[in-house]
Amino acid sequence: MLIKLLIANRGEISCRIIKTAKRMGIHTVAVYSDADADALHVQMADEAVHIGPAPSKDSYLQAERIIEVARKVGADMIHPGYGFLSENAEFARLCEDNQIIFVGPPVPAIDAMGSKSAAKKIMEAAGVPLVPGYHGEDQSPALLKQHADKMGYPVLLKAAAGGGGKGMRQVHRAEDFDDALAAAKREAMAGFGDEHMLVEKYLTQPRHVEIQVFCDMHGNGVYLFERDCSVQRRHQKVIEEAPAPGMTEVLRAQIGEAALKAAAAIGYVGAGTVEFLLDTDGRFYFMEMNTRLQVEHPVTEMISGQDLVEWQLRVASGEELPLKQSELQINGHAFEARVYAEDPDNEFLPATGSLNFLQPPDESDYVRVDTGVRQGDKVSVYYDPMIAKLIVWDEDRPKALRRLVKALSEYRVRGVTTNIDFLYNLANTKAFKQAQLDTGFIDKHQSEIFIKDKGDIASLLPLAALYLVLNQEHRQLSLTQNSQDPFSPWQSLSAWRANESHEQQLDIQIHDTLHQVKVLQLNTAAQSLYQISGEGFTVQCQGHIEGDMLTAIIDGHRQKVTFSSQGADDEEGCSLYTQHSALHFRHILPDLGLLDGDAHGTGLTAPMNGTIVNLMVKPGEQVSKGQVLVIMEAMKMEHSLKAPSAGKVVEFFYQPGELVDGGAELVNFEASES
Repeated sequence: MLIKLLIANRGEISCRIIKTAKRMGIHTVAVYSDADADALHVQMADEAVHIGPAPSKDSYLQAERIIEVARKVGADMIHPGYGFLSENAEFARLCEDNQIIFVGPPVPAIDAMGSKSAAKKIMEAAGVPLVPGYHGEDQSPALLKQHADKMGYPVLLKAAAGGGGKGMRQVHRAEDFDDALAAAKREAMAGFGDEHMLVEKYLTQPRHVEIQVFCDMHGNGVYLFERDCSVQRRHQKVIEEAPAPGMTEVLRAQIGEAALKAAAAIGYVGAGTVEFLLDTDGRFYFMEMNTRLQVEHPVTEMISGQDLVEWQLRVASGEELPLKQSELQINGHAFEARVYAEDPDNEFLPATGSLNFLQPPDESDYVRVDTGVRQGDKVSVYYDPMIAKLIVWDEDRPKALRRLVKALSEYRVRGVTTNIDFLYNLANTKAFKQAQLDTGFIDKHQSEIFIKDKGDIASLLPLAALYLVLNQEHRQLSLTQNSQDPFSPWQSLSAWRANESHEQQLDIQIHDTLHQVKVLQLNTAAQSLYQISGEGFTVQCQGHIEGDMLTAIIDGHRQKVTFSSQGADDEEGCSLYTQHSALHFRHILPDLGLLDGDAHGTGLTAPMNGTIVNLMVKPGEQVSKGQVLVIMEAMKMEHSLKAPSAGKVVEFFYQPGELVDGGAELVNFEASES
């Protein structure tokens, strides 16, 4: 009998589900919005049906519309993926009412875990250990603050209906509580339509360890071991791994049994993830249960050898679990890095644009790329900006980590800003290599991850300068070979001047700092030799470029580094990947008078398309540097726009609730003269 499966999602998870379903002989039906008409998941599916405009609230979150499509095409099952309607009890109930199998847990289980406060009460009754906190119904700000003051700071504010870090704030001081609560409530209401908050004691050095559980309709349940998801930014996971480093068999059994106890307490069926905080003393505390498949599930698949999407489809069809607990075993180690269109140097602000060039590393038994985009696709403002999940496996953690680093250095994306260099540097830190993990990892190791140390920058600048000079020569050689007068000095970019030394100055921007580097070409009969000097260094270099590899000899030290250019002239940026770190830089070309120095004015502009949430000051008000002026929401997250200096807000050009385009001027701001 032909089974029809409708996938009520988009992106890489839809592509993943379609692959597994087709392998199982299941007919697939995709849904898509205006923005996704040519998306990869639409091209892969056997059928595809349009469901509405680009905003998710008008398309992918339209439960009645999706049910209507499912009935029209005769779908037997609906897989909600993760996100959107995957944990929506009303949608699961609609499927049930229309005799369509919902690939997920029963409605009561979703209801039970849909509220974090209700979930805490259920887990407490089931004997699952909890973090100290307040999970009550009284939501008066004064009472919430009273509980925070009583348990002591720092505390964590969490949206009861939330997930993915939205509606969540750390509060380290009592005087910051009210502002943090207001912001968390706004974000929770925008994201979930519910501003109910929890207040919990914030553990200062916890690890985020989660257990993959699976239960069937016949009373069987297993846990497929654990994942360490401690490395996060803005409470969203960045790199996950399985198994968790340092996990003993005793602790694994304890936390796994606690996860199954949590699942049993709500009559769970299907794939679920029970998330715990693991403290330095080995104690663990229940955080929440996600009643869906998680983004990071591939690392579990890699170490267990199981296809969890296939398990979902079989269990939803009424079959028993494929394996018993005693038949499951861990094989090797796996990492997953989330490749995002975002700017780590600008508080991880999501980026939009076209994927003008997209070349992931080659896939193999060791490297896997889960993606929902292709070269030429657009990263829009409407959805999560994840480009892909890069997953690697090997027989132990050190070998798997080396594969991750290599694969990141081979990932090529042009057209949008990505976090690839950030991921490369993070994976190369000494602390990450030694598995010294906790949820504050990125903040603790900022200097190493973002290459802010002057000594580190000084050691990498000669490589950047040498690459720029050699790349100039390479481009000029191509021009000269096609020239009618290849010997003309005007065809040269080697800083040639009559009766002058071959010297040029390069302006290289790293982060927000401009570094001036002088390059002097030395006369030698052999390969071109350069003297490169900048603040704190003078070295002699030579080298050559072959493909995307730079071979450099600097003061007798020979090394090979990989490079990834964002454009033909390097003005858009280039990344160099050494053995220990990645350096992203831009070659700033000389201003020949074509740029308008006053082009940027004195206003503040929207970093991307979004909605104005709140104006934090009044027109005419004097403000200090760094003070928040406007809060806007974009890509499901709040972003605060701050005063660049002390000054006065003259006028706001938009009001709360209004839509703005990226680059639109939001505020007329006058900086103070002194």
